[in-house]
Amino acid sequence: MKYPVIFGTLTAAFTVGMVSALAEGDNSHARSFRTATPIKHLVVIFQENVSFDHYFGTYPTAANLPGDDPWHASPKTPTSINNLVTPLDTTKGFVPLMGVDLINNNPNNNPNAPGNGSPPRFNGAGAANPFRLSPAQAATNDQGHNESPEESAYDNTKMDGFPAWVGTAGPPPAGVTTKGLVMGYFDGNTVTALWNYAQYFALNDNSYTSQFGPSTPGAINLIAGQLNGFSAMNNNVVDSQNHLIHPTHEAFADSTNSSANLTMIGDADPLYDVCSNGAIDQVQMAGRNVGDLLNLAGVTWGWFEGGFDLTITNSNGTTRCARSTTATVPGIPSTSTDYIPHHQPFQYYASTSNPTHARPASVAAIGHSVIPGTHNAEPANHQYDSHDFFDALAAHNLPAVSFLKAPAYQDGHAGYSDPLDEQHFLVQVINALQQGPEWETTAVIIAYDDSDGWYDHQMPPVVNPSFNATVDTLNGVGICNNGFQQGTPTPPTPLAGNNGQPANGRCGYGTRMPLLVVSRFAKFNYVDHTLTDQSSILRFIEDNWLNSDRIQPLGSFDTIAGPLDNMFDFSHNHQKGRPGRVFLDPVTGVVIP
Repeated sequence: MKYPVIFGTLTAAFTVGMVSALAEGDNSHARSFRTATPIKHLVVIFQENVSFDHYFGTYPTAANLPGDDPWHASPKTPTSINNLVTPLDTTKGFVPLMGVDLINNNPNNNPNAPGNGSPPRFNGAGAANPFRLSPAQAATNDQGHNESPEESAYDNTKMDGFPAWVGTAGPPPAGVTTKGLVMGYFDGNTVTALWNYAQYFALNDNSYTSQFGPSTPGAINLIAGQLNGFSAMNNNVVDSQNHLIHPTHEAFADSTNSSANLTMIGDADPLYDVCSNGAIDQVQMAGRNVGDLLNLAGVTWGWFEGGFDLTITNSNGTTRCARSTTATVPGIPSTSTDYIPHHQPFQYYASTSNPTHARPASVAAIGHSVIPGTHNAEPANHQYDSHDFFDALAAHNLPAVSFLKAPAYQDGHAGYSDPLDEQHFLVQVINALQQGPEWETTAVIIAYDDSDGWYDHQMPPVVNPSFNATVDTLNGVGICNNGFQQGTPTPPTPLAGNNGQPANGRCGYGTRMPLLVVSRFAKFNYVDHTLTDQSSILRFIEDNWLNSDRIQPLGSFDTIAGPLDNMFDFSHNHQKGRPGRVFLDPVTGVVIP
């Protein structure tokens, strides 16, 4: 029996009996939910601080230097990839940009070019072309990635101010002693697993952060698409160097309730999380998030983050909020706590938070709002440790929607993590999923929260303008109103804030990021040019489980987000000519025969 699957603009025939038979043994409650596609389990692995060019700048060609584990692409790999080697014109149908040499003649390799900043910006000693970081240089220093400096680095579409505005010198790695480090990129000799996943599944080269800025804006846009409006806050100083701003000029100001009209632009901690830093800004968001929508629909879900379980003592003796781990790659100078509060977006909402990090009643209760078989609220409130994800998977109780965050040393964030430790986590998760019956109806999305400031050559379209004199610098002082629009004009006013009025301070789209779909339904060795952002993942959840309900019509980014449709193939012959499972070695990232 076949029935039509409606998925955004995509309609495809799908054989129901085939998946039912293949997925036998998957006893999770998630199989019972009505979905718009064959996807019954979505796993969003949300990593840290990577631009597209930083990981895929020369894909699919690796240097393969002496001592490197060699990496070779399939001859069937698409050649139309918007990277440093083959830059494409996003405004003219992704045709090649002729005469542009971003590797050897990059606009950032100019020490004396003034930009739009005040005082004028010079790259100086940091002026550099993009350069390859070897596997031995996997550990690097953290780059600058606050909202205003990122916008300034883009220099009104010139893309030539990265060393000056967001560059941070090494070491690590040894020998890189200027702000030109921000121009470094890895290839398939280091980010081997991600390049292999791109070979067998789908990669998008036109996906962006919803707005400029660091981790917390990216994480909250993933689940809510809206950074405006607080229900409570503490220790707040509202200015351009902090985490929060008044998002409007006078015409849009809400003079009656200032906290309700603030916008988050940085990494304030969640108010009431027992692990939050009491000395910095703490906020609680107003409005709703996708967890609220899933709860209303009765759909199982959870956010799983390393270090969230405070009952565990690590092998180094650390416990509770101080649990810590040292990255395994030599060269990283510090040990990080496993759990970082501002990486946990659901903790910012009273409705979906677990302030004390209460443990779930049982493995069988993971994903549920009420303890199964009772009328009692499930104490974890959908917030778990990353080890709970593996426990639920082993028990065949995987929620319908899972957000998965590695312990910090494996999340990919420069300064305390690295791509090799990150690779170990990614492969561990995907290998485990492929070993179970859930894989037959599962899609994994690998996405990132922000760019860490790492250079990317592609200017984004501006889909949400902003005119805030305090923080906006994309097109000039106080201006964010022009990008490479890809056929769509910049809207005249910003999306609405939590009070229903236009809210500045959310200049977007921001930096281009890697986005991969790993699934037996993903297109094989495919590069997608569809314009997407972090809230496109939110849109997928809304379209697949929630009848396309949106967080805040005319206000949240998911209302204007591009779909992920083109990265999937749900036709009856979707597996023709491709392997159903691809296992990788977690240390090397190579395909296991």
